[in-house]
Amino acid sequence: MTDIEAGAELDPGHPVPPPGDARGLTAAEVAERLARGAVNDVPVRSSRTLGEIVRANVLTRFNAIIGLLWLIMLFVAPVQDSLFGYVILANTGIGIVQEWRAKKTLDSLAVIGEARPVVRREGRTTEVATSEIVLDDVLEIGPGDKVVVDGVCVETDGLEIDESLLTGEADPVVKRPGDPVMSGSFVVAGGGAFRATRVGREAYAAQLAEEASRFTLVHSELRSGISTILKYVTWMMVPTALGLVVSQLVVKEHGFKDSVARTVGGIVPMVPEGLVLLTSVAFAIGVIRLGRKQVLVQELPAIEGLARVDTVCLDKTGTLTEGGMDVTELRPLQGADETYLRTVLGALGASDPRPNASLQAIIDAYPDSAGWRGTAALPFSSARKYSGAGFEEPDGATGTWLLGAPDVLLGPDDPALAETVRLNEQGLRVLLLARTDRALDDPEVAVGVRPAALVVLEQRLRPDAADTLRYFARQDVHAKVISGDNAVSVGAVAGKLGITGEALDARELPEDRAEMAKALDGATVFGRVTPRQKRDMVGALQSEGHTVAMTGDGVNDVLALKDADIGVSMGSGSEATRAVAQIVLLDNSFATLPSVVAEGRRVIGNITRVATLFLVKTVYSVLLAVLVVCAQVEYPFLPRHLTLLSTLTIGVPAFFLALAPNTERARPHFVRRVMRYAVPGGVVAALATFATYLLAREHYSGAGALEAETSAATLTLFLVSLWVLAIIARPYTWWRVLLVATMGAAFLVVLAVPWLQDFFALRLVGLEMPWTAVGIAVLASAVLELGWRRVDRAGPPRGPGEGTHGGPVSRLPAGVRQSLMARAAAARAVTSRRRSLPRS
Repeated sequence: MTDIEAGAELDPGHPVPPPGDARGLTAAEVAERLARGAVNDVPVRSSRTLGEIVRANVLTRFNAIIGLLWLIMLFVAPVQDSLFGYVILANTGIGIVQEWRAKKTLDSLAVIGEARPVVRREGRTTEVATSEIVLDDVLEIGPGDKVVVDGVCVETDGLEIDESLLTGEADPVVKRPGDPVMSGSFVVAGGGAFRATRVGREAYAAQLAEEASRFTLVHSELRSGISTILKYVTWMMVPTALGLVVSQLVVKEHGFKDSVARTVGGIVPMVPEGLVLLTSVAFAIGVIRLGRKQVLVQELPAIEGLARVDTVCLDKTGTLTEGGMDVTELRPLQGADETYLRTVLGALGASDPRPNASLQAIIDAYPDSAGWRGTAALPFSSARKYSGAGFEEPDGATGTWLLGAPDVLLGPDDPALAETVRLNEQGLRVLLLARTDRALDDPEVAVGVRPAALVVLEQRLRPDAADTLRYFARQDVHAKVISGDNAVSVGAVAGKLGITGEALDARELPEDRAEMAKALDGATVFGRVTPRQKRDMVGALQSEGHTVAMTGDGVNDVLALKDADIGVSMGSGSEATRAVAQIVLLDNSFATLPSVVAEGRRVIGNITRVATLFLVKTVYSVLLAVLVVCAQVEYPFLPRHLTLLSTLTIGVPAFFLALAPNTERARPHFVRRVMRYAVPGGVVAALATFATYLLAREHYSGAGALEAETSAATLTLFLVSLWVLAIIARPYTWWRVLLVATMGAAFLVVLAVPWLQDFFALRLVGLEMPWTAVGIAVLASAVLELGWRRVDRAGPPRGPGEGTHGGPVSRLPAGVRQSLMARAAAARAVTSRRRSLPRS
């Protein structure tokens, strides 16, 4: 028996009640089940606990290294050589506080967006929290509702459930009384009720969803790139540090304690200790900023992911248009009586207990259906594009009616289609009311219908949609409008919002993925798209190296939302869409998306900047240690010197730069881009500093020589590091210039104030050597400037997703392209599996 089958088994201790016994539990029965723990107690894990946050920020590999070195320095050196330990404590504290603030923001938003299932108790319906469902509760479900616990159907009315998130099979499953339903599935058509047979951790999906729903700081290019960098740093640091320890203890010209202090001074700056913490702070503040704009980030890397998107697929209804519609005209066909047709439409509206937006507009326009009795019903389905109902009229006559897309229900030569096209070209939505002689359960019920009327509806455009689309156009993000409506109508609506391009009927799209991708590149608007096609279109775009975001609010968008790189749902959307989307716009405002993109770009761009600062320090520290070991000389710096340099050229500036506005477009290959700047910067800084140190050793002699040598080397290293900061801070604004100038002024204060000279053991002796140090720093800065300009001219590194000119993967040779696409598909499969279950 498979896991799916096992999950579908019914609890033998709770036999299936007869279909009519569905009034629900009494208050006493609910209380009894609560008392014995038969409740849906799966915890809502939207974020890490406080304990997990503290452990993640405190118990790190580098904190352990720094902590050990700090303890050593507390015993063998003055307090100023232990300052680096207090800096780590401060950074860690900041990281914990900011992530805790982000947690509280996220948890409060998660409560707002939480699903509220409808439960029958004592014959009445009421909304309850998911965690308040008890065993044997009767839950009502309709289109778009998520099945939150395992159960068995007690009532069905054309109920069709999609179990693709569990089984991978996209075809909806028709349910009848007595059939099992599984948590993790969702309703695509019809409605009904089911009795809960497995709740809490016993439910099939809950066992996986609890883990999958956790708010996490991992699985993003940014964070995985930093982890890769830290792994390489560890490999370099361990042997270099060992060599430095041995060499300093052997040299030991100035005493054991001094040698230990200088050894620690060489090891500490190798650790980019603030980089991970600063990344966490940047992400956490991003969550807080977006939370204030009513954006629920269900997976934190979505902030970063949306910033990397180059194609956004927009579902028209609910995204570009508001949910409501208005009936503007009823056009009878073939001489039909308009008054009679109004009554038919009113009866159709009354026959559906869960009307969609189109049917709700008809209900509002034609409320009268007195005396009509429904005998059968066919709920609307996005795959069918129509709904239907059978009636017994007051005079005893019977009839079966269909309401749906004219181009689906009518033949290609029907004259009503020409009228439909003219209306669609005005951006109006048109439904066909038609009579059929077939039974509603006949698979060919739509064949040979008799058209009776065209129902013309006007859609309400979102007032903020046009500005949002213009923003994406300016950012080189291509918009693809995908809808189940008529392509001409969708194209007209898109045109009103400024979207230009060819409109295609999705029924004409090729099934081959490569051919479909070509068609998608050539058009902008797509109509008559089925739910499965939406998913296929997302996959086709991804196969060409595009990073795809999908927006939607309806149940027909779920599959595409799940497969897209970033899924965005409206807060008023169905439970199923909110469950699989990584970003939920709780205020239902499409205009919020630019804020999410901007926040992601701020995080990516700024972390790239500060990562370069941190890694330049790591590179020059490792190289200096190697040069010292090879030359068999004392390490030039004490920990206090490098604490001062790190604070002024990295720590303080990085904090401001990481949180600054940044609108530059996100680019891939974080590790390679950072290392292309960090390695040459670190090498130049190390060589310039060591050259100054060797010249100073030749220049100074006698008592105080080592302090004078250290001061000269510190001056060179500070000036080169300050120039690195000046490059990283570009493009300049008034506050960036002030930041760099303030750091330089602070160092001058240290050199000028006597007690600070003593505290940091910095005293420039004479004029010749200090000016030599300045000259070497100027030369090194010029080399650095030329080298980084050459890197800039060479362009960004290329890899999967970019061809020889930074274009799509399709420009690469076929063999290389297939290899890269296989790797990308495997990565997406892992991500898809992680988010394949609704969050509990």
